[in-house]
Parts: sequence; C-alpha cells; structure tokens
Amino acid sequence: MGLIHEWLAQLLSWIESLGYFGIIIGLAIEVIPSEIVLGYGGYLVSKGDINYFVAVLCGTIGALLQQWILYAIGRFGGRPLVDKLGKYLHIKPKHIDLAEKWFDKYGSVIVFTGRFVPVMRQVVSIPAGMARMNLGKFTLLTFVASLPWSLLFVGLGWSLGSQWEKIDEKAAPYVQPVILIAIALLVVYFLFQYVRKRSKPKA
Repeated sequence: MGLIHEWLAQLLSWIESLGYFGIIIGLAIEVIPSEIVLGYGGYLVSKGDINYFVAVLCGTIGALLQQWILYAIGRFGGRPLVDKLGKYLHIKPKHIDLAEKWFDKYGSVIVFTGRFVPVMRQVVSIPAGMARMNLGKFTLLTFVASLPWSLLFVGLGWSLGSQWEKIDEKAAPYVQPVILIAIALLVVYFLFQYVRKRSKPKA
C-alpha cells in the first residue's frame, strides 16, 4: 500500500509541475481516476497556483481528448481492437457489451447521459465510434456532459483545500443525485421516442 501511495504522490507531483497541462494530460490518459486529478486541481486552486475557471476548462478538454481516443479506437479498429486493448484500458468485455446495447437502444443521447454513470462514462465512446456517430455531435455532447463533472470536482477540491483527499466522501451527496437524474433522462427520452413512434400515422 505504501508503494501505491508513493506512486500516486509522484504522479500528482508531476501534474502539479505541469500545471494546466498536467490536468489535461491526467484526464486524457486517466492513469488515476479523473476525480482525483480534478480534486487535486482544486487543491492547486486553493493554493493560488492556478485559476479555477481555467482548471475546469482544462479538465473538460482532457476528458474530451480521452473520449476522442476511445471513439477513434471504436471507429477505426472496431471490436477486434477494442478486445485487444481492453485490458490496457481497464475496460472489460462485459462493459463494452453493455455500452453497445445502450447505444443501440438509446442512440446518441447515451453519449451525454452515460457520462454521469460510473463505468459507462469510460466506455460509451467506443460504440459511438463503432457506429460512426457524427464527430461534431459526439464532441458537443461529450464536452457539455464533461463540463459539470469538472466544475463539481475542481470546486470541491478547492473548498477542501489541504483536505482534498476526502473528495470522494465530499462528492457522494452530489454524485448520487446526478446519476439518478441521468437515469431519469434516459427514461424520459425512451418514453418520448415511444410516444413519437406510436403517434406516427401508419402508411
């Protein structure tokens, strides 16, 4: 456990040395969870090392870069490449299967709402790429969905200051309602699609 803490401390020190670029890279490759990177970014804001709004923007850009990479893997490599690289990306086949089912059922809306669901937010970009979803639409939905995540965790890290490591405990009351809202949006969208199809006149 001590070795893991030392490794994490070194990574965070590296992110701090790079400032804004450290946040972007940390989110893009996500060697450590995005919540930790963003929370640490908030801690740097509390120290006066970086600006809150720029840190949020960098976190959102980093998240977008990561999803572009996953989108490209799905689009240009398909399922064979996904299965081959999955273990390196910490993505299990069952998660890809679930993401594919959700994307087939709900379409592009899952690219937005899926960002607020644990695990799903890491993998939903892959079936979007495999389905060759319009890149502009994909980018817009991903950016808009990633922004509140960055606002929340950088803000919490800022408010916690030197106690930023308690980010998970502090974030729990906020994250759970967001997940429920995302699920509710999916249900509403599904009902909307169902009603629309039923109201179409039969040929």
